[in-house]
Amino acid sequence: MKAEFRTSFVREPHGLKHHPALVLNADYRPLSYYPLSLWPWQEAIKAAYLDRVDILAEYDQSVRSPTTEIRIPSVVVLREYVKPQKRVAFTRFNLFLRDEFSCQYCGEKGDLTFDHVIPRARGGVTSWENVVAACGTCNLHKGSKSLRQAGVSLRKPPRQPSAAELQNMGRRFPPNFLHTSWIDFLYWDQELEE
Repeated sequence: MKAEFRTSFVREPHGLKHHPALVLNADYRPLSYYPLSLWPWQEAIKAAYLDRVDILAEYDQSVRSPTTEIRIPSVVVLREYVKPQKRVAFTRFNLFLRDEFSCQYCGEKGDLTFDHVIPRARGGVTSWENVVAACGTCNLHKGSKSLRQAGVSLRKPPRQPSAAELQNMGRRFPPNFLHTSWIDFLYWDQELEE
């Protein structure tokens, strides 16, 4: 038991496991906004040691080895540009993001599922253009009926989003934790108000 405690303590010293680093592409934009591109502090230090990133900001806390003390990076920028993906994967998460985490029938936010606008039982396919986020109540009410038969309408027509659209949508849903050193890098490309 003592050895197990010692090992877990060495792997995750108290408080250090909660110091993620914001990862920026070589153009100083986050690799992704939602989910926000973050690395554990260990990965950020390793990448800096291997000269793959430059450190732009640091936490007040440090980690130590017998010969070195390093402040924990809070913002790192890749030295080589990573080309953003153009193709948007058709995943539940991306579907919910496209639909702003709200039911496309009633607008309810919260516990969501997805619904086929043209039901599969009636030949509907599972695609960006035929699947929407729906709350359980609306999904159950609509069932395998058409929109007209169920007496419901869509808030907006479903369509495949571009990668840029999803990135921009992600900016509207910031994570629960935003370190102050990240703010300038998350919103630097937004137009300033006059």
